[in-house]
Amino acid sequence: MTSTVQSPYSSEQIAAWLRGLLTVAWADGNFDEQEQQIIASITKHELAPKIQWDSLEIITPEELAAVLGKGTAAENFLRTAVMVAIADGTYSPSEDKVLQQFCQALEQPESLLQALRYTLEHPQQITPAIPATGLTKRQIHALHHVRDWLDQLDIQDPRVARFLCKMIPSQCPFERDVTLFKRKIVHIPPMCKINPLYEQLVGLRFRALSYLADKCGEDISPYI
Repeated sequence: MTSTVQSPYSSEQIAAWLRGLLTVAWADGNFDEQEQQIIASITKHELAPKIQWDSLEIITPEELAAVLGKGTAAENFLRTAVMVAIADGTYSPSEDKVLQQFCQALEQPESLLQALRYTLEHPQQITPAIPATGLTKRQIHALHHVRDWLDQLDIQDPRVARFLCKMIPSQCPFERDVTLFKRKIVHIPPMCKINPLYEQLVGLRFRALSYLADKCGEDISPYI
């Protein structure tokens, strides 16, 4: 999988970028060791095969900042990191902690995470959003702010675009019941109904697909 598009980022930056996204994806412990190896293999061999990887282990905030710097690359990385954090429909305390550490190291405003962190005050619903009827005016304003910030992400590298297409679901997960011993213990609604940032996820995935198809001339059928 190759592309003739000139990226504004070096291979070293993209390697650190993808390791940072993997660090966020694995932060909440939802991936066991085998699943981590599968994702790492996809990242190394399918998404960025030309990158010389020293390690596919998690990256420290200090190491990430040393490679990405503290400008546009850092800000765009954080946008993609937030998207990866909420792509599975949850925003956990462990993901919040990793993102906060990245914000501090990259010298980015931690206020950008505030709208997501509100959910941690509601232990019965650890999701990246609360239904609009449960939000205060201040929380709604904060969510509008983070929506606008996420929408400003400009896809400029095919390797990052491929990663996002892999990590963000192609459609809203179906609602389902979780049963134990034939008894329903919890009902999970469709993510698109409980996640006010779902449109940002869909929009980002669409922009990534369009970038790969229109700018890079790649076949996007594997992602659809």
